[in-house]
Amino acid sequence: MPSTPTSEEAEDRLRSAFPHAPTPSQDGLIHALGRFLMSTQPRCCLVVRGYAGTGKTTTMAALVRVLRDLRRPVELLAPTGRAAQVMGRYAGLQASTIHRRIYLRKATPDGGTSASIAPYTRKGAVFIVDEASMIGRDSGLRQTGATGAGFGQRDLLSDLFQFCLQAPGSRIILVGDDAQLPPVGSPISPALDGPRLAREFDLTLAERTLDDVVRQELDSGILANAHALRQNIALAKDLPENVDAPLPQFDTAPYPDLHSVTGNDLAELLDDLHHRYGEQEVVVITRSNRRANDFNEQIRRRILWREEELDAGDRLMVVRNNYHWLKDEDAYPTDLIANGDTLVVQKIVRRFERYGLRYATADLKMEDFPDAPSFEAQIMLDALHVDGPSLPGARMKTLFEDVMLDHAHLGSKRKVAEAAKQDPCTQALQVKFAYAVTAHKSQGGQWPAIVVDQGYLTEEMVDIEWLRWLYTALTRAQQEA
Repeated sequence: MPSTPTSEEAEDRLRSAFPHAPTPSQDGLIHALGRFLMSTQPRCCLVVRGYAGTGKTTTMAALVRVLRDLRRPVELLAPTGRAAQVMGRYAGLQASTIHRRIYLRKATPDGGTSASIAPYTRKGAVFIVDEASMIGRDSGLRQTGATGAGFGQRDLLSDLFQFCLQAPGSRIILVGDDAQLPPVGSPISPALDGPRLAREFDLTLAERTLDDVVRQELDSGILANAHALRQNIALAKDLPENVDAPLPQFDTAPYPDLHSVTGNDLAELLDDLHHRYGEQEVVVITRSNRRANDFNEQIRRRILWREEELDAGDRLMVVRNNYHWLKDEDAYPTDLIANGDTLVVQKIVRRFERYGLRYATADLKMEDFPDAPSFEAQIMLDALHVDGPSLPGARMKTLFEDVMLDHAHLGSKRKVAEAAKQDPCTQALQVKFAYAVTAHKSQGGQWPAIVVDQGYLTEEMVDIEWLRWLYTALTRAQQEA
């Protein structure tokens, strides 16, 4: 077992692990990381804010290499499956979604379900949580009784700290970009609000910001314009409420990786991008679910030549957590098919209608687990086309009541409700096509090529929320936008 290094020795190891000379702000972060890793203070947390192109991934990849050399337990977490996939790729270590790692689910005596914090006992572990701007208070998990009615919900941010800091000497690094969209329904990104975190969770907390664009990225039109957008966001924060934010002016002329096209040229551009990159490497990012539905329909019909409502080869994004269909414990680390996961249709087994809704039974593969076998599941076809994020709650309530009637012969209310909760129709996957998505759904992901659909826009519509939306969308692109 190697001896424990001093903070200065840890800094030297981090600098040696860098593929290039660190920028000034990276150098400051390296100094903070050395002290953070060797600190004997309790409940240590480091908040790292880094803007697009400032080397967050390079720094965290170097940190992972050093931690593994030191034989220090390291865990990589991210809010979505795609974000975990991206993180694992750059760090060279498997990453997990937060939900899959920190929660245990179990049945309750009344036929419902509950979630609890999973145990963690490895001393001195370092948890690195990427895309922390996405982490809000609402976990999306509802504890349910036999009737399916919610009686409580988990606080994701609180649960994250409880899980990560339960073993002696463990510590957590939250990495994110506070210029991106905050969680739905929140004006800020609570996981990047250092002073509030320190107070609420009794943390020994430090903060660092990466704000120097690394030299290798200086010729990128995507990052040059993202940097200008970030400056607009900073300016908009200080404007009075009655003053509109300035309309950003995109500079595309000097850059081969950034294009501006009119609606007339959009179809040709999408066709070209799909042919050059492949359908899973291109995404349209738009303002609303309705616009995403329209783009998905046009892309499927005109570019991919899909004729059926749902076909083999279609890529789908899950829009509601589901625990029903993954049963192979050896192939999958959890039974959760999470909101934001991408599925690929292998074949359609059958289509049918029941309870006034249309379904398809399909053979599916999870994109985040390419080596895992396919699995069969039921898909709610109507959810593909709704203008909201998923099937409305009132329609789900009606469905549940209709399914309960079919199980009324079981007698007791508890047995009827339990059977209805496990019925394939109430448990059908709710999905959208993944060729065009909203900016919130795109967060945490990266694609070689993206198309940003701003839609109808006036100067009055330009505010800090819109600027964050545009910044989030633009920074999903790796090569071309």
